[in-house]
Amino acid sequence: MKVFCVIPAWNESKRIGNVVKSVLAVVDQVVVIDDCSDDTTGEIAAKEGATVLCHLVNRDQGAALRTGTKYALQNGAEIIVHFDADGQMRAQDIPLVIQPIIDKEADVVFGSRFLDQKTKMPTFKRYVIMPLAKLVNFIFLHVDLTDPQSGFRAMSRMAAEKIDWQQDGKAHCSEILSLVTKKKLRIKEVPITIIYHNFGQKFSGGIRILKDMILSKLIN
Repeated sequence: MKVFCVIPAWNESKRIGNVVKSVLAVVDQVVVIDDCSDDTTGEIAAKEGATVLCHLVNRDQGAALRTGTKYALQNGAEIIVHFDADGQMRAQDIPLVIQPIIDKEADVVFGSRFLDQKTKMPTFKRYVIMPLAKLVNFIFLHVDLTDPQSGFRAMSRMAAEKIDWQQDGKAHCSEILSLVTKKKLRIKEVPITIIYHNFGQKFSGGIRILKDMILSKLIN
């Protein structure tokens, strides 16, 4: 099956080269969306073998993933993986994430940082931000997964064609979960390992996600 990996990137020139090289070892094509970087992110990604799509203005992660997913569908992808550019996700976990789709056990697979209880997530994020995010997902979206904000996911072509998220920012994670549930797609979680370089999402980031979700809920 033809596997595309979509990687949104903004000012990731220090890490994008190694990320692209590692991911290309386990997928057929890497698509990097240079989200109007101020550095050489796009040039480095292209040099390492990625297809690079450029946003003329910074549109944030959800929009970049949408751009890359549409490109993958237009170019024959059978499985699409969403992956980060910051070096915190491991390319060796990609085969584990896509296997349930290959085995026809799932339409969408989410990587979970909590299934094996080995996560080294910073304490505040693990015990405050993540439980709150999980509660918000359950109340607003009726979704109950172990990892409420995982950006490491894979979807079959059929699933990708059915999921049309509109959130340009970080709230796309919750919207994708909601759409997958509404479309009655088969879901599976698999354990992944995240290598934390910093403390990641701050509380203010969570507030912004919640605001975007509430506005979307009211509009829809």
